[in-house]
Amino acid sequence: MKDAPEPFRATPQADALGTNQSGMRAQNERLVLTLIRRHGALSKSEIARLTGLSVQTVSVIMRALEDESLILRGEPQRGRVGQPSVPMKLNPRGAFFHGLKIGRRSVEMVLTDFLGTILARRVRQHEYPDYETVLAFAIETANELVATLSTDERARIAGLGIAMPFEIWGWATTLGVDPRAMTPWKERDIRQELSEGLGFPVFLQNDATAACSAELVFGEDEQPSDFLHFYVAFFIGGGVVLDGRLFQGPNGNAGAVGSMPVPDKTGRMRQLIDLASLVTLEKRLQARGIDASELWDSSEHWALPDDLVSDWLDEAAEAIAHAVHGALAVLDCSTVKIDGWMPQELRRELTERVGACLRKHDLTGLDMPDIREGRIGPDARALGAASQPLLSRFLMAYLR
Repeated sequence: MKDAPEPFRATPQADALGTNQSGMRAQNERLVLTLIRRHGALSKSEIARLTGLSVQTVSVIMRALEDESLILRGEPQRGRVGQPSVPMKLNPRGAFFHGLKIGRRSVEMVLTDFLGTILARRVRQHEYPDYETVLAFAIETANELVATLSTDERARIAGLGIAMPFEIWGWATTLGVDPRAMTPWKERDIRQELSEGLGFPVFLQNDATAACSAELVFGEDEQPSDFLHFYVAFFIGGGVVLDGRLFQGPNGNAGAVGSMPVPDKTGRMRQLIDLASLVTLEKRLQARGIDASELWDSSEHWALPDDLVSDWLDEAAEAIAHAVHGALAVLDCSTVKIDGWMPQELRRELTERVGACLRKHDLTGLDMPDIREGRIGPDARALGAASQPLLSRFLMAYLR
């Protein structure tokens, strides 16, 4: 028998939404949608019990959401005294979202439905992210993907989220390009230009934070309330979830694990980004005269020399373990998730090695966390981007 879901406990952000009658209605609708998303399907009586709202109020909310085609009726559940219970579930075609991932080696646009299923995607590889080329790609592919929807569905596009490295112009040297080629990223506002070009809301988030957001929203059914998230891509980044919500900090830098100081094999202190990023593996492949484009062409399978990969895994795992150790002393989180742009078997191996390395550390005064693989994988940044308009318009700041 399915365990009964736990009652909702209001968060400060949730309370702040209900400042007037229309605000309260918006808050309650978001609350109902979030609970249905979390549990898959719920009846009116279950929602009333979880929220503390009256059955009559829940009925009004559910009717409004059903009229807006945001939720659908399930099959009546019989076998109990009284009227059969009718579970309500999210309508996958109730809303649509664009997610734009701007990376150092590629740009990607996805179109997702209300459940986070990727309906279509477009990808373009590049040597570096040229501003005008990325802008043109985003507008062209967004319009192209919109055209795949019916006329009625096109009105249900809630917006576009962008996931990209903050201060991307600072990586010109690492990317091997003239710093002047990256100047437009510093002087122009791609969020504003895309909003004007597409005509719907556009959101912007750091790419590693977006990957953490995707794990929180689309990952496990029963998420831990607190976890530290590492995402290994061209550069390693991360995110922090506290009390069931993504914590970004006043400057959006919370979870910037790439900047954490960790020792290398010689004991010299380096930044984590120098030891646990895929760019490090890329440089080692190039030094051996091997074409490294395979790293970026696909994340499904890499036919790379075993010794190079194993050496990189050893160094990356030990560096991440040191970063986790330092973070535990501050965050006291019980779970660490490791994800990235890499084949699944490589992600699993990295996760296992991080756990093995951390167990060798002196954790006196701390508790060994549960080291898990992330659930999203290579789609995390694009899906995290698409989750921004989803969260902004339809969901509460994510529930425990």
